[in-house]
Amino acid sequence: MKKFINANIYGGTGSTEILVEGGKFKAVGKNLGDAAEVVDLEGKLVLPPYVDPHLHLDYIFSGLGEGNANISGTLFEGIQRWSDNKKALTGEMVRERALEGIRKEVSHGVQYIRTHVDVTDPELTGMKALLKLREALKDIVTLQLVAFPQEGFFRYEGGEALVRKALDMGADAVGGIPHFEISYEHGVESLKRIVDLALEYDVMIDIHCDENDDPNSRFLEVLNALVMEKDYGEKTTASHTCSFGAVENSYANKMMGLFKTSKINFVSCPTENAHLQGRGDNYPKRRGLTRVKELLENGNTVAFAQDSIADYWYPLGNGNMMNILDNGIHLAHYTHIDEINKALDLITVNGAKVMRIDEDYGGYGIAAGKPANFIVLDAHDAYEAVRERAEVLASVRGGEYLFKREARRNEIEHDFSKY
Repeated sequence: MKKFINANIYGGTGSTEILVEGGKFKAVGKNLGDAAEVVDLEGKLVLPPYVDPHLHLDYIFSGLGEGNANISGTLFEGIQRWSDNKKALTGEMVRERALEGIRKEVSHGVQYIRTHVDVTDPELTGMKALLKLREALKDIVTLQLVAFPQEGFFRYEGGEALVRKALDMGADAVGGIPHFEISYEHGVESLKRIVDLALEYDVMIDIHCDENDDPNSRFLEVLNALVMEKDYGEKTTASHTCSFGAVENSYANKMMGLFKTSKINFVSCPTENAHLQGRGDNYPKRRGLTRVKELLENGNTVAFAQDSIADYWYPLGNGNMMNILDNGIHLAHYTHIDEINKALDLITVNGAKVMRIDEDYGGYGIAAGKPANFIVLDAHDAYEAVRERAEVLASVRGGEYLFKREARRNEIEHDFSKY
């Protein structure tokens, strides 16, 4: 049995001790008694592991190298470049890229990743490689795979059959990209088929939805209607929804009431959305984000995600969710002190709700009976952690360290106390 003492547990419970046995939290509270091993956390902030609910592990580092830059910086050039170059993709390439991406994310405290896997490939190269990694790495990181038709459910010949095949192979969710289909009608029909597949296979839905600046893009409305009719909103995620940040308020207000009813989830990718969107604007330039604050106030679950690491769509990214949070709260104006104090939800508990970790993966959070998974930040409270962009000092999974590091300290420090 192991006991962690002097912990400041995120969420304001007042508990300062954590007792771990058999890979699970045995108790969380105060004065929990003796243990074979005692670890002093010295008042540091302890919270559930970071969650990245939207990533593309099969694309990682595809944008590196001579001639691979996305010149226009647009979504559509990124898709075309990927289409042109993925024909040379091998399972070993996917494996190596994904492992490096996972290593980066895990080193920053992430223990749960939902990755969209391109299935518009007759060989399903990415899906095969990532299914193997999902099993091989399950004790280190929880991978959730989305069968994602990057080049279109209908637009890519045989796309629908490939999505179904990926679900037969064991994909955890079904995805789509309706705004990339060749007409509005094709996009609507793709959503209908995708929802039917989700119901047939009893899997979650995660749609790249209205990832553009067009205020007349309406696939979010269609998706919401379909899942509201089927009472499937809590198992559905609308990712990006950039255009919803560009619509007029009268339409947005109407949709907010429908979102509240459906309980649909949202994922925003702050750095990539800000990078890709607004490319057609002069000034003012749109931020590219959906209505993060308003959706949270509406009672919908909203989570932030990395999305890309050095691929055809985004030249940066390193899996550091604190960087994603920092960008996101600024872009969304989520910076009132009360918002800052709960902003860590956007990269922890909200992502866990999107991925349904509590329901399908044994539980999430620091509470008795749940898996003993948590991280320790170099900060003493949530405000300090967000303001200082605090580093992760330790990541614990099943009660054992995935890593532990010392807090950064200067070798030589000027003495300001003498002034």
